[in-house]
Amino acid sequence: MEKYKKILIVRTDRIGDVVLSTPVIESIRAAYPQAWLAFMIRPYAADILADNPCLNEVIIYDKHHKHKSWYASFKFAQELKCMHFDVAIILHPSNRVHIITYLAGIPQRIGYDKNFGFLLTEKIKDEKFRGLKHEVEYNFDLLKILGINSESKKTHIEVSKRDTDVVKNLLLNKGIEENDKFIVMHPAASCSSKIWLKENFIKVAKQLLKDIKTKIVLICSDEHLNICQEIYKELPSQAVIIINDLELKQLAALFKKAELLISNDSGPVHIAVAVGCPVVDIFGRSQPGLSPKRWGPLDEKSIVLHKPENCHPCLAHNCKRNYKCLKNIEVKDVVNAAEKLFKNISN
Repeated sequence: MEKYKKILIVRTDRIGDVVLSTPVIESIRAAYPQAWLAFMIRPYAADILADNPCLNEVIIYDKHHKHKSWYASFKFAQELKCMHFDVAIILHPSNRVHIITYLAGIPQRIGYDKNFGFLLTEKIKDEKFRGLKHEVEYNFDLLKILGINSESKKTHIEVSKRDTDVVKNLLLNKGIEENDKFIVMHPAASCSSKIWLKENFIKVAKQLLKDIKTKIVLICSDEHLNICQEIYKELPSQAVIIINDLELKQLAALFKKAELLISNDSGPVHIAVAVGCPVVDIFGRSQPGLSPKRWGPLDEKSIVLHKPENCHPCLAHNCKRNYKCLKNIEVKDVVNAAEKLFKNISN
């Protein structure tokens, strides 16, 4: 008989972090094939796990809306309690998550000794800030408490036929035919310390359109639509389109059709890798816990461009040096990396 009948995985931070948690899902499922396996997640990232074949359930915790008040979070904890989980593996430490899993009466609560970590039953020291290994490997450290030793870092997103058809029709409506090759560019990010100059993206796009017979798809959220529009107006309209209204699984379907992605360090990088799309990943910042060693793309095909200034400490979005680390990355660096990947794919 399996030791754990009901297992809860918890990760309530960003989209890319959730993608990097999918190897944990597969590792637990392999170790406990008969267990009921659920994942607690914020609503904006839930689409990443839709149709995941290793999960029985996705549980939505809406910290900023439905469950914003402490009373609503308490009621949420009581609902969890009624589900009778045997163990919770908390991949990202937060006060609320530790309180909720404690109030839910989950008998074994595994996580990092940080942010009310005293509420956990088993914990390890949080040394992620040192950036000595990849985030996936830090996740695996928690699984060792369950006796699970995993080495597979392959991330996974299930792309449905519906998502594929939506993207196919959208591209056709915007002038990209079924057999057209295209490169995706993501010139935005959630933090200013991650955003390479839009002028550089324009130069890269112009050079690639000149050197390679391809089209370019600019992607962004509605929040950053202005960045894509400013890039678009500087490029030949017959070769470039903007897409800013895709769901996450549809974005995965887009990457699955693309030749490659050129992107600032952000969630779409990990979505692309999860569906086999090579990435040119533009990285700034020198802080170890924010470095490519911890957060870079997890495949051998992708190329990380990182020329840090070794500022001590790195102040990230509060940078006092005008993001010189990002400016160290030149247009030719990105063009050369993209053309190398494109050539490898075509051969």
